[in-house]
Amino acid sequence: MNNADESNSKQAFNDLLDYFSGNKNDNPDPIFHPDSSVNKMMFEHPTALRKASVLIPITRYRPGKNSEIVLTVRSKNLNSHPGQISLPGGSQEPDDLDVVATALRESEEEIGLARSNVEVIGRLGDMALPSGFQVTPIIGLIEPGLDFAPCPIEVAEIFHAPLSLLMNPDSYNSTSMIYDNQQRKILELQFEQFRIWGATAAILYHLAQIIENSKP
Repeated sequence: MNNADESNSKQAFNDLLDYFSGNKNDNPDPIFHPDSSVNKMMFEHPTALRKASVLIPITRYRPGKNSEIVLTVRSKNLNSHPGQISLPGGSQEPDDLDVVATALRESEEEIGLARSNVEVIGRLGDMALPSGFQVTPIIGLIEPGLDFAPCPIEVAEIFHAPLSLLMNPDSYNSTSMIYDNQQRKILELQFEQFRIWGATAAILYHLAQIIENSKP
């Protein structure tokens, strides 16, 4: 890692800490879809959305080590979104105390990340999905170098992407795809061989934007 990369990584991590240390996030703004027609559809035809949570696991900055976000490649055997890039998480269960408990439990089940290794520092607003879920992203800090154990039924691969890349709003491109027989606008980001798009890209872009807009 060169000096510029290390400086960018340290700055991105410090910006993240500054934002969440100064914001209680008691009532965070919702995360909207890049395509306004999807947002309109969700508001005009509200249904009982099933609650879910995802964890945004961020490795702490350490000298000589990039701060990174842990992401997964979903198994191709899954019925929903097979092969796509996602954050660890899933549906709320009756025994979960709250959205944080859901995110931590699901992360432990999916990638073997023990909840005792996660320091939760905040949350983002909810995001309603056309698939019928209301997703709450939880921000958690972890130490670099942890060993993960992916659940083969759900996770095909685990990888790390630089925080400095994902927290730069300019890293994301606007494109479109066919969804529900209509052309929809989406965000995407390419990192190495991984195409990050859809809800995952929208969540990370939202986080990047609110941190960028909070800077003096």
